[in-house]
Amino acid sequence: TVLSENPTTFTITVTSEAGENGETVQTTLKFTYREKYPDETPLYEIVSQENLDDNDVTDIIKLLGQQVEENLGMVMIFTLVSTVQEKLNEIVDQIKTRREEEKKQKEREAEEEEKQRFHGTPVTIENFLNWKAKFDAELLEIKRKKMKEEEQAGKNKLSGKQLFEMDHNLDTSDIQFLEEAGNSVEVDESLFQEMDDVELEDEEDDPDYNPV
Repeated sequence: TVLSENPTTFTITVTSEAGENGETVQTTLKFTYREKYPDETPLYEIVSQENLDDNDVTDIIKLLGQQVEENLGMVMIFTLVSTVQEKLNEIVDQIKTRREEEKKQKEREAEEEEKQRFHGTPVTIENFLNWKAKFDAELLEIKRKKMKEEEQAGKNKLSGKQLFEMDHNLDTSDIQFLEEAGNSVEVDESLFQEMDDVELEDEEDDPDYNPV
């Protein structure tokens, strides 16, 4: 893009080749011819950039300075632009390499973390004794709680006699339960009307009778 003709000033946008995921880096260079160009170096600067960090911009400026001095006395704009193009391609490759390294580093860290979880903490005499002291203390606390619960349960448990003294209706509770459930206890008296006719042997007349 020509900005002026006196002095001749123009801009050229340089874009790298596509990198990973189609990403590119780009810069726009501004050149101004001096009166005695090419025997006098042109003025140059970077007016805009995309996806470049400050270090990249500094490196490009230094590279332009070197090329201007080396090509003094010759038409050099094409050479300068080509040099910047190559530098941008290198930067894209560096970005790709850096990301791959970061990915591998994360994978190594994840793998190391997994190993640590699998192998656990190496056992030493010191950490074993610390663990055992803590384990014994926890076990003792569990036993104390259990003994306290059993003791409390023993105090709260009442004997049959104590239950009866607290509630005298317990002797009829079974009959009441049956009656409340709709059942009644009936006794057939006719079964006992002929009891007088039943001959009962005297236990003493039984030869096998043993009073003991």
